[in-house]
Amino acid sequence: MGAQGEEPGRPLVFRRGTIVTMDDARQVLPEADLLVVGQRIEAVGPSLAVPEGTLEVDAAGGILMPGMIDTHRHMWQTAMRGYGADWTLTQYFVWYYLEHGRLFRPEDVYAGNLLSALESLEAGVTTTVDWSHGLQTVDHAEAALDALEAVPGRFVLAYGNIQAGPWEWSTRPEFADFVKRRIPVGDDMLGFQLAFDVTGDPSFPERAAFEVARELGVRVTTHAGVWGATGDDGIRLMHDHGFATPGTIYVHAATLSHDSYHRIAATGGVVSVATESEQSCGQGYPPTWALRSHGIPVSLSMDTSVWWSADLFSAMRATLGADRAREHLEAHAKGETVTHCHLRAEQVVEWATRGGSRALGLDGLVGSLEPGKKADVVLIKNGSSPAMFPLLNPYGHIAFQAQRGDVHTVLVNGRLVKHEHRLVGVDLASARRAVESTVEHLRSSLGEEAWVKGMNPDIPETRVLDNPYTYTEYRSASTHADPGRRPPAGEEAGRGR
Repeated sequence: MGAQGEEPGRPLVFRRGTIVTMDDARQVLPEADLLVVGQRIEAVGPSLAVPEGTLEVDAAGGILMPGMIDTHRHMWQTAMRGYGADWTLTQYFVWYYLEHGRLFRPEDVYAGNLLSALESLEAGVTTTVDWSHGLQTVDHAEAALDALEAVPGRFVLAYGNIQAGPWEWSTRPEFADFVKRRIPVGDDMLGFQLAFDVTGDPSFPERAAFEVARELGVRVTTHAGVWGATGDDGIRLMHDHGFATPGTIYVHAATLSHDSYHRIAATGGVVSVATESEQSCGQGYPPTWALRSHGIPVSLSMDTSVWWSADLFSAMRATLGADRAREHLEAHAKGETVTHCHLRAEQVVEWATRGGSRALGLDGLVGSLEPGKKADVVLIKNGSSPAMFPLLNPYGHIAFQAQRGDVHTVLVNGRLVKHEHRLVGVDLASARRAVESTVEHLRSSLGEEAWVKGMNPDIPETRVLDNPYTYTEYRSASTHADPGRRPPAGEEAGRGR
């Protein structure tokens, strides 16, 4: 794989860029160089001496930053990009969980993952967590992983299955065999997590999946604090049974009580905030304002390209807007005025980089531009854009001015994967054919009327909408139960249909 004469292993230096290091001191180095040798950053500073034959990239007028990290994206759904643009969360649940999610074949999961992985690199996202809850069979999991391995990015496969209870699929022999065969030990290019939700059922059937994760020594990522699906009961169960552990990733965490936030903070949990999704779909108000007050570490994510994209610039912008809006509105309600923003641009840039590396346990390897760290590097530069000058506040420029089209060059693990605004060595035509095949399969399986209707699906009048999990009978008033519904005679509180 090469670009402009690049050879594998050839040193590369960025010259005269503004370097946003995201190190502990948050140093910003104007007109500085960054040298990459092999997989790692060799040196950062002005006018660096470099080995003979080093490839030089002119970064003048641009910003060098660490590769961005998305800690929660349902990559398998990307073949349906934009299909659910007008969905609420309930419509999403209906389409995927209740009606049509089972139509996805292994090759459809492959197509979605492949397209999403390529999109990550194009947008300057060098590490992506594939929150892969469409793995109905091990064949689906094989396909998901095949796609990730076909793209030179850094990925984490978060294994899940929305069509079966986590206590079922995680304990099956074929799952254990898949992990043994396909998940390498100590490979920082491919991580592994278990992805499942905790409904709040007091019998805590999810214990079995937590025990599998503990035995494997991997982290759990879970949708927590999602209106109508998961709430404080799940957090309490995890905590009381000893499974709220350091590094557990709570996705959204938008409708939790202070008690739950205290439990997450006290046990070293981290939160993945998907602001655009939470704002639009109804999981709850984006919770960064609450997470900051409890000292809970934050990372950013995009959720799914059924709605959004892989654009973490958009995530940073939306997160700043949501947090600041909350602060202003609360002050106005008390007759007060906010004179200084508490959430600053540099903080969301950190959440998009080191927030992700810390959440994934990779902070010693990536997340900042420091000598010795792996070379996951993004150059933001666009000489054809009037939005790229003047460059006065680098953090503000990244968060409010830059766009994915301004990503000039991307390195992952020292490998050049995008240069001069184009992906390097990528067969987009093949990815397009795979996605077109998936769209054709889904469209023909549903029929044209249902396919069109699916962009704004009706909500069936069924009590399964008390929560979206078809694999459990558990219901509770803390999910999305109708407060005016009386349970049938003999139904126990919180259970049954």
